[in-house]
Amino acid sequence: MTGQRSSATQPTSRPYETLLAKGEERKLRILTAAQQLLVRRGWRNTTLAQIAREAGVSSAGLLHHFESKQQLLHAVLEARDIDDDLHADRSGDLLEELERVADRFERAPDLVAMFVVLLVENLQPDAPLHDRLHQRYHSSVETVAAAIRRGQATGRYRADLDPAVKAVEIVAFLFGMETSWLLNPSIPVTDVFAGYTRSIAQQLAPASTC
Repeated sequence: MTGQRSSATQPTSRPYETLLAKGEERKLRILTAAQQLLVRRGWRNTTLAQIAREAGVSSAGLLHHFESKQQLLHAVLEARDIDDDLHADRSGDLLEELERVADRFERAPDLVAMFVVLLVENLQPDAPLHDRLHQRYHSSVETVAAAIRRGQATGRYRADLDPAVKAVEIVAFLFGMETSWLLNPSIPVTDVFAGYTRSIAQQLAPASTC
């Protein structure tokens, strides 16, 4: 769920989606190379020339698709967003969606690692991706809070729990797991997510009635 956005988001708020929609082989190679270099070097130590060499294209070829480093940075984050869109159901069950997040670590490890690196590098307000990542965080919290509110409305989740507070905790777990996995890829991610999901299910369950 980390970084998930509302499905009601208008296309105008996703200016880089068109850069990925055409599916051109060279463009995808550039994005893949950028993701891998950003994981290893971070955005400050990665140049467009390095990405071009890694992708096997000329600098002019890279600039044909991405006219600036900032545009390319947004494009690789857009790839992460699209992966979320394809594999998440924001109107679905919170517990099922939470456990499903573990699949991303096997399905798209470069996207997980890249997101962690870019997040850490863009914490300061003047960083190029700060506003976008700040918005992603708040969107993630609201997505989780909305799922809790839906469960409360149907009586599935306890009514005395503050959805906004619990959502902050859950998103912190998701962000923390990505960072922990980057530090130690041998973590049994699926087992950890399954255990955490069971714990959350117990915390959200309404009190038993006699």
